[in-house]
Amino acid sequence: MALRVAVIGAGAAGLCAARHLLSKPGTFSPPVVFESGGTVGGTWAYEERVGTYDNGRAIHSSMYQNLRTNLPKEVMMFPDFPFDPELDSFIPHQEVLRYLQQYCAHFNIAPHIRFNTAVERVRPVVMETTDKKPRTEWEVTSSDDAGSERTERFDSVFVCSGHYSDPHIPEIPGLRHFKGELMHSHSYRHPDPFSGKTVVVLGAKASAIDISMELSTVAQKVYLSHRPPPLTFPLPPNVTETESIQKIQDDGTVLFQDGRVVSTDSLLLCTGYNFTFPFVSGAELGVRVEADFVGPLYRHLMPPSYPSIFFIGLCTQICPFPHFHCQVQYCLAVLEGSVTLPSVQQMAQESDSWLEDRLRRGVPQRHLLRVEQEQWEYCRALANDANFCQIRDGVRALFQEVWRQRRVHPVLYRKHNYRLIGDTQWERIAAHD
Repeated sequence: MALRVAVIGAGAAGLCAARHLLSKPGTFSPPVVFESGGTVGGTWAYEERVGTYDNGRAIHSSMYQNLRTNLPKEVMMFPDFPFDPELDSFIPHQEVLRYLQQYCAHFNIAPHIRFNTAVERVRPVVMETTDKKPRTEWEVTSSDDAGSERTERFDSVFVCSGHYSDPHIPEIPGLRHFKGELMHSHSYRHPDPFSGKTVVVLGAKASAIDISMELSTVAQKVYLSHRPPPLTFPLPPNVTETESIQKIQDDGTVLFQDGRVVSTDSLLLCTGYNFTFPFVSGAELGVRVEADFVGPLYRHLMPPSYPSIFFIGLCTQICPFPHFHCQVQYCLAVLEGSVTLPSVQQMAQESDSWLEDRLRRGVPQRHLLRVEQEQWEYCRALANDANFCQIRDGVRALFQEVWRQRRVHPVLYRKHNYRLIGDTQWERIAAHD
């Protein structure tokens, strides 16, 4: 009997899961894709509004109006579905959304998506079979915009709801004293409201730097506040790099770790996002779901005790779409039985050992799932075990080149265009007309 699978989310990861489920009709029934919004694309579906929709649900997307990708399309693409070759390598978010819409149409995924339908609860139900071996089914309760609730059973669940929608607000001593505008980058859309103002931007990852550069075109002064080490590239004249915030003083001014005191109109927090899966009980699954960590999960994917629910895309600092592509195919191989998992105890031990090694090496909790250069060996291991094609060496090489260029200059690196040559090489090319 074909397995019935629920997919939560119709962003890039959810569409990838649905596409590969549909490619195996002898093994899997057409998936049911639950999407709380009215369109595909997940965080790539730009929404001008912030806060909540008319139905009271939180706005998911963290896109800002002028965002361009910080990876070239040659690296971003799903391996089996290239971007339009006429596009430049670094593209605006609208083109990524168009790409995901084309991917959805090409693989005929839309008929299997329930739009405006949120998953409220997912819980395991252990069934006893005729051979006395327990089997887990998944009870999924969803609700639509009309308010009707529905509970169904599935053999497996793919959690593809993303982790860039619940803003992380750091603990800043005295924050209650701040008298200006406090905003998280999740709600930032364009620089115009900051015209002529003094702005403190907290953070120094890709979004913080991009937004600071954009604000510098309209703001009177921008302070880019972050932990060491200092940045290694030039900043616009009205952007000043400073250390982290020590506290907000009683008069509302910002005191930095270096002793500098600034009176600012706005404090913009580019401080990342929390992992949150309100529809599942981590305790029930034997998994810690914390703001900055989810685990232990075998291969960063499944709870050892329940290896038929899969969390796709938890790792950070990765090539997202190829990463999803590898994770999904590995998970389907597990469900098909072509990958034989170790015992529950062995999976738990391997997951714990990975975590202990990271902690022993001094990796902070907030960076435990930041895999960076480890992503290539991770995806290679999944491909070897599940017998699917590896990510091309040329993709890895180009990713590393762009990573290097981005550290040299966070604006100019996007002016380059690239082309992959075969499986192993890349070249820089002229911009398209």
